[in-house]
Amino acid sequence: MSRPLARPSLHGWRLFALLALAVLVATALALAAQPQWVEALRSAIRVTARTSFAIFPATFLASSLASLMPSPATRALLRERRFLGLSFAFSHFVHGVLILVYVKLFPESFWHGRSVAANIPGSVGYVFILLLTLTSFPAAVKALGARSWKLLHGTGTWVLAAIFCLSFYKRIPLNPWYAVGLALIASAIVIKLVAKLAGHKRRSALALSSR
Repeated sequence: MSRPLARPSLHGWRLFALLALAVLVATALALAAQPQWVEALRSAIRVTARTSFAIFPATFLASSLASLMPSPATRALLRERRFLGLSFAFSHFVHGVLILVYVKLFPESFWHGRSVAANIPGSVGYVFILLLTLTSFPAAVKALGARSWKLLHGTGTWVLAAIFCLSFYKRIPLNPWYAVGLALIASAIVIKLVAKLAGHKRRSALALSSR
């Protein structure tokens, strides 16, 4: 009799712990690489923004990839979506702490050429990250109800994707490499929309065939 395949050991909270450790190590290396605190904080802020962006597409596209390209890999990605989302939230929590430290220690440097309005998208993003994190556990899903939970998480991930787009777009004049990030998140949005359209067509076809 053949044995069932063992579930990979790197899943759930172990996956979260590994990704959180990677974020902390990257942050520590960025801080240690710069001799001056102001530059060290700027470098670490950039690094944690990148670790957050590296994790976000996997969370954003998990259900879409499982729908468009069903396979053991995409099903595993969908299964780990909650822990990937929590890892993204942790990375952005570290990012936010670094920003607060930067503002506290070097307020003149932080506010130079920056308006209060420029911080609105990021603040909105943090509100949604907090809401998504707090509702990422079974008790919250039960309390909200499946429909409300799905609406909140669907809206939240789309808002975060839009904020990433805006952030990359604004920074292209500073560094053309930001166009790569913009292209990546725009591609993720296209994939998400294609999956939604495909799902709608499948449901319509099933409705017609059941008549």
